Amino acid sequence: MASDSAAALAALHRVFGFESFRPGQAEIVQAVLDRQDVLAVMPTGSGKSLCYQLPAILMNGLAVVVSPLIALMRDQVRQLQGFGVNAAALNSATDEAERQRIFRDLRAGDLRLLYVAPERLVRPETVAFLKRANAGLLAIDEAHCVSQWGHDFRPEYLGLGAIREELGNLPTIALTATADAPTRADIVQKLFQSGPREFIRSFDRPNLHLQMRPKAAARKQIGDFIQARKGLSGIVYCSSRRRTEEMAEALVGMGHRALPYHAGMEQGQRDANQDIFLREDGVVMVATVAFGMGIDKPDVRYVCHADLPRNVEAYYQEIGRAGRDGLPAETLTLYGLDDMRFRRIQIEDGETSEERKRIERQRFNALVALCESPRCRRQTLLAYFGEASEPCGHCDLCQDGVATFDGSIEAQKAMSAMLRTGQRFGTEHLVQILLGNSTDAILRYEHDRLPTFGVGKEHDANTWRSIFRQLYGAGLIELDIAGHGAWLITDEGKAVLRKQRDVQLRRETLQPAERKRRGAAAAVAEVGAADQPLLAALKELRRKLAAELQQPAYVIFSDRTLIELAVKRPTALHRLTEIHGIGQAKLERFGQAFLDVVLAHGTLEAAD
Repeated sequence: MASDSAAALAALHRVFGFESFRPGQAEIVQAVLDRQDVLAVMPTGSGKSLCYQLPAILMNGLAVVVSPLIALMRDQVRQLQGFGVNAAALNSATDEAERQRIFRDLRAGDLRLLYVAPERLVRPETVAFLKRANAGLLAIDEAHCVSQWGHDFRPEYLGLGAIREELGNLPTIALTATADAPTRADIVQKLFQSGPREFIRSFDRPNLHLQMRPKAAARKQIGDFIQARKGLSGIVYCSSRRRTEEMAEALVGMGHRALPYHAGMEQGQRDANQDIFLREDGVVMVATVAFGMGIDKPDVRYVCHADLPRNVEAYYQEIGRAGRDGLPAETLTLYGLDDMRFRRIQIEDGETSEERKRIERQRFNALVALCESPRCRRQTLLAYFGEASEPCGHCDLCQDGVATFDGSIEAQKAMSAMLRTGQRFGTEHLVQILLGNSTDAILRYEHDRLPTFGVGKEHDANTWRSIFRQLYGAGLIELDIAGHGAWLITDEGKAVLRKQRDVQLRRETLQPAERKRRGAAAAVAEVGAADQPLLAALKELRRKLAAELQQPAYVIFSDRTLIELAVKRPTALHRLTEIHGIGQAKLERFGQAFLDVVLAHGTLEAAD
């Protein structure tokens, strides 16, 4: 095991140019090298892909990677080839010449990673060929797609468990950034015959600043936010194709370089806009959720939601596209009553089972609770994934505060109704009890005889619904998502019920208190004034190379690599291997060109 670890660390530096593993990676890599089955739940930007890419480089044999989107495969293959690793993708976009090259390399045993769409993998001819190709590892990316409880369930993923058996129960690693406990259990049941080793990393993304605002004039709010971050790459998500087109047009009118992206666009234009976003700095991509899962651009500095996402998991995954390089990044989510109404109609009109709709209702309610929470955003978000944390001091609520009132009595009334009904009922039933409305269900269960019946008439139904969401956001009650949407009282909630602690609730959540203005400067790593000209020159060289090679800029070098070059100013070619992200292949291919730019700007002493 020690030799495996040493070999893995050496390959990490030689191939990828990284000095050390990120938290959690080393243990997962070792488990895969030991041929153990693995379920890894790691936040976006934490380096999930490396957990199967590095073992594939070290193992004798082929790694088959199941990926849901062509764009995602293309991006991963580009990056691996940039690091000098023989990787390929087999999907509907693969032309005949490339397909023949893939088969040739497979027969010769030269291919290390083959990315395959689940639809293609389940074909008998694909399985037969992979059996002959000495496949030694199966990696399933975006593994939440296999689960009916996952936020992005895809039926084509359901056949992967059977395919795994056909391939001789290959050692398998399933990876996802978003999977709560019910989803994880479903993934294990669908993919593995016996329990895999589970690695559940913290869902926290400490480099992301979380901000939510009541929607007033969305275009102006988004435009003002972007204006303060001009020259940085960002994504603005909208809820519909029409909204996407209108928002992009409005931002262009404000002087921003904004491009639309949605499934209704002509394919060539959509691909062209995506390539511009990937290759150039300072572009704003205005998109529906059709854009994002296949994008691994590490230097996205902000993600805005002009409209509420579908649920907490979607929100978490979408904001996770910012700051994947580990540098500071920002998020802004706008929310309003129309958003809530639209998302709920979407759920009710969806062509899914009633069970699925019930799950989606609870997940959307959890997102609304996050919007209306009186406490730290990060605390509330992590609590949804079952993770406790202290106030972050870095979100809008921690920094700006919010208008609140003593809601202890309201909390006690709500939890009393929960307790007296056996903690078996959801929001609507409890709200009707508090309002004193004799519905059929209340009469059937004789809940009109409870002491709490009618004790909440001082508020209307919407206020009580908000109170329940806020109590959830404050960690006083829990939602049984995989059950029947019943509310359960936590230990913290019981302390409030016993009058051992008070509760502050938000007042008029869609009309917030006056907030302190935040500095306009974007939260991005600071580079000293003396280093700015060199950094600009390095970015210009990267842009030219990316255009010549028709590759995304970050496939050449990431922002983090250029920042280190500008700050450390190495004076010899071999010193470039001390810079993050410069492995052997990139040193040989690009090292001299970037070193020449550094030398042309003088040494660190000369710059001082």
